[in-house]
Amino acid sequence: MSTARTRLTPAVAIVGAGPAGLRAAQELASAVPGEVLVLDREQQAGGIPRHCAHPGFGIRDLHRFHRGPDYARRMVSGAERAGAVIRTSAMVTGWSPDGALEVTSPDGLFEVHPEAVVLATGARERPRPARMVPGDRPDGVYTTGQLQNLVHLHHRHVGSRAVIVGSELVSWSAVLTLREAGCATVIMTSEYPKPEAYAVFSVPGKLALRTPVRARTKVTRILGKHRVEAVEIEDLDTGRRTTVPCDTVVFTGDWIPDNELVRATGLELDPATLGPVVDTGLRTERPGVFAAGNMLHPVDTADVAALDGKHVAATVLEYLRGDRRPLEKGIRIVADAPLRWVAPTMYRPGDRRPARDRYLAWVDEYVPFPRVVATQGAQVIAEKRLMWPAAPGRVFRIPGDLLDAARPGHGDVRISLRR
Repeated sequence: MSTARTRLTPAVAIVGAGPAGLRAAQELASAVPGEVLVLDREQQAGGIPRHCAHPGFGIRDLHRFHRGPDYARRMVSGAERAGAVIRTSAMVTGWSPDGALEVTSPDGLFEVHPEAVVLATGARERPRPARMVPGDRPDGVYTTGQLQNLVHLHHRHVGSRAVIVGSELVSWSAVLTLREAGCATVIMTSEYPKPEAYAVFSVPGKLALRTPVRARTKVTRILGKHRVEAVEIEDLDTGRRTTVPCDTVVFTGDWIPDNELVRATGLELDPATLGPVVDTGLRTERPGVFAAGNMLHPVDTADVAALDGKHVAATVLEYLRGDRRPLEKGIRIVADAPLRWVAPTMYRPGDRRPARDRYLAWVDEYVPFPRVVATQGAQVIAEKRLMWPAAPGRVFRIPGDLLDAARPGHGDVRISLRR
């Protein structure tokens, strides 16, 4: 015997109450005649910034520094003031045969039939099992998200000596969280020749936080029976291995989109980002379904995700007013090595350029002042020398006009880097 679901009919349903979803809700709630409903599986709205009790949030979207929890509260308040309805502890479990969202919550079961859906479920770090790091299976091994949840939300003790795997921006966030918990970071490892985080963060971090960064190394084994006792670290250039005593290991970065709903509805995934294929307006291939934030480009800062939410809101409004252009008429964007991916993944002549007039990309090799080249077929359609480096571990930004000369029917556009 099946349990009946309560039918809800908002104008727009947004899945995910992080920065992208909340900013989209704020923009849409005051512009559409019906309800804008935000659904989030967590007990509290705000997304990852809720766990990050340090400044650095809101620079690009709010034009001032906020601590993570303050930024999250401001985003929630903005959406609610605009009239959006936020339901927390509301898990979207799938799609009904007619395309509605199936939701489970403490208030009961719901079937949500909106005119438009925005997927803004974000991304998560790959845990130790997904990285296939061998050794023992003791307590004391976390991702940054797990660490921040334990320290900032549950006020738990996590250890006294930590090794951090990775040196991205989020890795320095983990250092600050460990410091608040009274745990010293004894070493940070990176497989790359340079730390992945911007020098403006990594240099002060190494000096002020006294955190040594060991480049061209990786953790090859975790040791400890009940609690972590040490890690084995390999020098990737010499093959030499050393043992570092510690009682805590934090795996940072190596992001993957929360794409379960995308896969459940059969939407095409980009094989490089593992997020849904979208055009520069953030439309998916399914009419009325849009995506925004870090599920498209794992992972960028919270303010960039929020501006994605603002960008997608404009496209949703166009859709609600009758713009139903199909995604398949776009031109596919393909990344060539050393680029790993480029987002958005589809370009359609005549559309708006991407959010902040930038394509976002991930790179596996450090290239100072790269020349970015776009080719279609055998023809170079654009190239630009950029005054900022392409560096592993952080998003590389490509000017939005690079694809202006692309034409339908001439094949994919390939984007590459040259020195």
